This record gives sequence, C-alpha cells and structure tokens, in this order.
Amino acid sequence: MSLVVQNLGKTIGEPPNRVLTDLSFEIAEGEFVALTGRSGSGKSTLLYLLSSLDNPTEGDVQIDGHSFQKMKAEELNDFRRQLMGFVFQFHYLIAELSAIENVLLPTRKSQIKESAHFKQRAIELLDRFDLKGKYDRLPRQLSGGEQQRVAIARSLIMEPKYLFADEPTGSLDSINSEIVMDIIKKTNAEQKTTVIMVTHDGGFAKQAHRQIEMKDGQIVRDTQQRAH
Repeated sequence: MSLVVQNLGKTIGEPPNRVLTDLSFEIAEGEFVALTGRSGSGKSTLLYLLSSLDNPTEGDVQIDGHSFQKMKAEELNDFRRQLMGFVFQFHYLIAELSAIENVLLPTRKSQIKESAHFKQRAIELLDRFDLKGKYDRLPRQLSGGEQQRVAIARSLIMEPKYLFADEPTGSLDSINSEIVMDIIKKTNAEQKTTVIMVTHDGGFAKQAHRQIEMKDGQIVRDTQQRAH
C-alpha cells in the first residue's frame, strides 16, 4: 500500500496566502523520504497535511486507500493511533510522567489485556535506545537527547506503519543528532516503517531513499537516491 497525494493545496490567513500549490505524488510502502527546502518553503505544512494533523484547502491525501477527507473525527483519531507515529523537533513529553509512562501514552485506549504486552515493548524500546534503568525518571532528570529518544520510543510503541518526523534533530547536538538518525534509519530498515522526515540538514537528507525539495509551496526536485 502507499500514501497518495492528489492536487493538494493549502491557503492560510487573511488576505489569503498560498502555502502549497497543486501537489501530486506517491510515497511507496517502506520508503524513507526527506522533505527539504528553506524556511517558509512549505515542507512542514506538507508534512502536517500528509499526517492528517492539518486539513488541506483543496485536494486529498490517501493512506492505504483511506481518504482523510472522508473520515469522521473519531475514525481519523483511531486511524492515527493505530497506523501513525509522530516525532517533532521538541519532545513534548509530559513533565509529571516518567519516561516509561510517556512512552505508554498512545496505548491508553487499548484493551486492558494488552497492557502487559505494551509495557514489555516500552521497556524493550527504551533499552534499545540506551535508556535502560531510566524508566522511572521524569523528563527533567533526562538530557535533551534522552528526552528525544523517549519521544521516539513513544512514537513507535504502537508499531506504526508510518512515521512522520518534523526536524527530529533540530534541537540536538551533533552526537545526539546522529543517535536519533540512526534510530530512525534502523526503524525504516528493520521494520519497513515508511518514514517521512522534514530536515534542514543536507547530510541527513542524503541518508533517505528519496529527497523531495520544496520551494515557495511547490516541489522543485524529487530525487531517488541511494541510502547510506
């Protein structure tokens, strides 16, 4: 299955400001796509439309044959929870919850019988991301890089088919940026998770399978590239 974009456009503000114009393309299952371009090019707006977190002015986005525009709010929320993971530049952890409680947040609506499964998976993710023994620490007791790794673990707890990342390394130093990129690449390679990532970092963009470059709300380059 795939993600299909048809004649997508977005206008905001008053007077109207055209942010995206008539975009049509497809992202195959298991692809790792980097959205690039200067600030204001429309790449983050596009990511939010692709992930259903914002609505287009015109056009449509379909994932696995399901149109966001035709879904009711509750149906769309369930669809996001089951199929999508989200990582942002800032971790957005809940300060009063421990690392493992933050990771488990997306599972709250799942059946009680699955709670043990999810807790074990949360531990496995935290261990994999070099956070073993830090399950009960609050966000303020973790470094910035550790907090972002907790956020990524949270995005993967439901084993999503699609991972949407908006500048996931934007607030990190170079060492932690490399760690986060390694996690995202391994998730794509090992679990065949489709990854769509906004980044300003040209080096990280080159590690994706494909790079879509934006300018003034339009695609100016769509390049297949060898992943490193």
